Amino acid sequence: MDTVPAPSRPPASPDPPRLRLAALSLSLGRERGESTREVSGQTRTLTRRDPNSNCVLGRFYTTTSAIPGVRERTLIAVKPDGVQRRLVGQIVQRFEQRGFKLVGLKMVKAPEELLSQHYHDLRKKPFYPSLLRYMHSGPVVAMVWEGHNVVRTSRLMVGDTNPAEALPGTVRGDFSIHISRNVIHASDSVQGAQREIQLWFNCTELLDWDCCDHRNTYQL
Repeated sequence: MDTVPAPSRPPASPDPPRLRLAALSLSLGRERGESTREVSGQTRTLTRRDPNSNCVLGRFYTTTSAIPGVRERTLIAVKPDGVQRRLVGQIVQRFEQRGFKLVGLKMVKAPEELLSQHYHDLRKKPFYPSLLRYMHSGPVVAMVWEGHNVVRTSRLMVGDTNPAEALPGTVRGDFSIHISRNVIHASDSVQGAQREIQLWFNCTELLDWDCCDHRNTYQL
């Protein structure tokens, strides 16, 4: 009995490039711990978690406030000379009086690995080794402050890196004499602040809490 050959099927067309890229992105996202949701046929990334701590990465600048920038955060660190001179309380007072909200605070003896990452951009400077030795010489008080335009405002409050150029009324203008001992660090950009906060703090060490005086500080 003759066998009737099955009708041949046209070769399957390869996936369109857009679909292949979407599949690759989804696969990489799962490796990084991202959660996804299907929205109108499109996969959108919602969150990305640290596989070691299960913390949501990039959460430091998410906001539900109707006021743009209210949830902006920055890293402020009182350096070993500021701690030794017992200036921590006065520095905290300045940020509180300005209206910013403290959401993270700890005293640490910063390990050299953390400091090398924090000052990565200065690694080719001649003062880099002495800077690491100085920052490792004693405790550092690291803080995360939250508020409207807190990164830019904090830089103005801290003053010029060189105390000789820092204006009176700024932290360095009032408390520092030499550039090698300038009391305090403040993040220089929103992106830099996010990187530094993730270096110095685990997200479980940052507290989200409602500040009762927001209505007196911001126009809602």
